[in-house]
Amino acid sequence: MEARRFNYLGVHSMDHFAFTVPDLAEAAAFYSAFGLEVRAEGDAMGLYTFDSLHRWGVLREGKRKKFDHLSFGIYEDDLDRFRDRLKQLNIPLIAPPSGSENDGVWFHDEDGNRVEVAVRPRSSPTEKAVFGMADMSGRAGVAACPSRKDVACVRPRRLSHVAIYTTDVGEKIDFYTKVLGMRLSDRSGDFCAFLHGPHGSEHHMFAFVKSGGPGFHHCSWDVGSINDVGLGAEQMQESGYHKGWGLGRHVVGSNYFYYATDPWGSHSEYSADMDYIPADCDWQPKDYGRDDRFTLWGGEPPEDFGRNFELE
Repeated sequence: MEARRFNYLGVHSMDHFAFTVPDLAEAAAFYSAFGLEVRAEGDAMGLYTFDSLHRWGVLREGKRKKFDHLSFGIYEDDLDRFRDRLKQLNIPLIAPPSGSENDGVWFHDEDGNRVEVAVRPRSSPTEKAVFGMADMSGRAGVAACPSRKDVACVRPRRLSHVAIYTTDVGEKIDFYTKVLGMRLSDRSGDFCAFLHGPHGSEHHMFAFVKSGGPGFHHCSWDVGSINDVGLGAEQMQESGYHKGWGLGRHVVGSNYFYYATDPWGSHSEYSADMDYIPADCDWQPKDYGRDDRFTLWGGEPPEDFGRNFELE
């Protein structure tokens, strides 16, 4: 039986994210190079991983890059309970965005972002992801590293998490823990915060970064090893996407990372070996200082890593 926090109302997965871009063809080229399967779906573009039928992202064409909405998966027996919670908290329901399915419950968070909770199959992991080390070390007398020509395209296994900009990190912690039942994993003052799912999830399925307004900061994708992270970075460089950050290892969440910057200033992250928080674990949040906010190793982020281009 799937692990589940007993008698606790909360989302189980990040189902998908959505934003607009000024050029869908350019977005398709970027995410294809990243290793995702890109599908045309009417006036939209869906982002998939190759070993899953789950649609992790939805992009539509607009005048500029703009964050649109987040959708979270819930268990079927929790749907009416979520409706009751929203009513009790005086959070009004809204109509779904054009082109979206009409079976979820939609509302705004305190930054005006559209949020959905909908009955969906669980897409977040139920245990810590397998992390491969076999490709990092070989036996004595044997060459362990393959030739470059023999390396396959890095293809992420699933969406790991999403990070968005917010005007008030503390306010968003309060909203998403109270309304969606998420739990605080860790934070760094009023600069950023990381939330996990109560029914078992990676260290964070959702994160916030301080900014002057809302926006989409990054989407993160799970891969199987630190070697995949490095190969993904090389893959993006060879595809012409030279701007990024990494290879490195985060303190908060413990994952190895490389961020590739998209044509509109947000980022896609290759992530490997993130901490996992089981449903029965009462994780004790820490407030990390500046020294541990970003990396154990891997250098400082680019100056514009936290720049919200959606405000310009």
